[in-house]
Amino acid sequence: MHKQGWICIENNSVPVVVLVSSQHGGVGIIRSLGRAGIPVYGVHQNFREPAARSRFLRRVFRWDFSSAPAANSLSFLREVAKQIGRRPLLIASSDITAIFVAENAQVLAQDYLFSTLRAEMVRCLVSKRQTFDLCCKLRIPTAKTAWPRSPEEVRLFAEIASFPVVVKGESQEFLVRKGKRLRVAIVADENELLEIFHLNAASGVPGIIVQEYIPGGEDAVWMFNGYFNDQSRCLFGATGRKLRQFPPHRGSTSLGICARNDTVETQTKQLMQAVGYRGPLDIGYRFDARDGQYKLLDVNPRIGSTFRLFAAENGLDVARALYLDLTGQSIPVAQVTEGRKWIVETNDLASSWFHFRDRKLTFSSWMHSLRGVQEGVWLTPDDLSPLAMLPLLWCRKRFNWGWGLHARPN
Repeated sequence: MHKQGWICIENNSVPVVVLVSSQHGGVGIIRSLGRAGIPVYGVHQNFREPAARSRFLRRVFRWDFSSAPAANSLSFLREVAKQIGRRPLLIASSDITAIFVAENAQVLAQDYLFSTLRAEMVRCLVSKRQTFDLCCKLRIPTAKTAWPRSPEEVRLFAEIASFPVVVKGESQEFLVRKGKRLRVAIVADENELLEIFHLNAASGVPGIIVQEYIPGGEDAVWMFNGYFNDQSRCLFGATGRKLRQFPPHRGSTSLGICARNDTVETQTKQLMQAVGYRGPLDIGYRFDARDGQYKLLDVNPRIGSTFRLFAAENGLDVARALYLDLTGQSIPVAQVTEGRKWIVETNDLASSWFHFRDRKLTFSSWMHSLRGVQEGVWLTPDDLSPLAMLPLLWCRKRFNWGWGLHARPN
């Protein structure tokens, strides 16, 4: 199933430090660069995380950027660079770490190489409200969105929007009912929407976003992944769409396919040129059949967890394009194969089971959907150790086991 591909990286001596958050996104970066002979070091919240067990890691460091003070995190990263003994390339794989690197760029640049996107731009693209305002300013199609601060504002949105609607957390998970939190929920009617509002408003600011639901299946969600240089020119990029996602209807890609979409590609490049973007990008759209527009859903100013879907025939991907550019090497012309599929095996099994129960997927259609899968996240013959750690990760999440996370280097 997995095909490595090949690309000549003449100078692979510059080490890389990956700030890992997403398990399958992080392990994808580690493997992609490690297979090219690049020395890769991982920073993880815990040594037992699946990505921390990859055989392509030279060494694992432990740190939690979400809980440690910024000054401590800065000292930690400077110590990591000192221990490695050479100026490494730094890659963030989450919103938290992308913002941290951007905000501390002046100090970190003494010890690391990284794509230097302005901190205010990173914060803007991470913020759903600021991204919505930016889309309105630049006339980029996007879904109708509201940030209600009172029951009256909830009712006002309900009057102009058709149900169901989508509810998201502004910066974190939100309560959908007592004891249950989600990042995204699809709400059926006004009463349910008001109930969610009151649950979250009880502790102060509700912190929820209400958005129109754009009808269509999971395959109406399109993605662009690419890398932009310091002139905001796209040096590598490709489009694709989701076939299934986890959680179903509202989660990240569990099965994706590369498919050419000139509208999505052009729209993305024009937006990035307008804002002066530099670095790796993961951006999502949803096609609205009602008006024929591709409406922007979210922007990740970093390498996205789905980036290996967009690996070219010669092995080039966003992580390798970033490495080549920042180390002063040329990026070869690359073609992503139309119809290439990529899968997160565990998530896709769970998503498929949901669709089976919902009678929207049969065994034969499921088997057909797996044709053309060229790469998986966990069933990788040359790096099986991360797979062995998945049951422990599942137990930790299921039973809320703690692993004694401490913000300190090792």
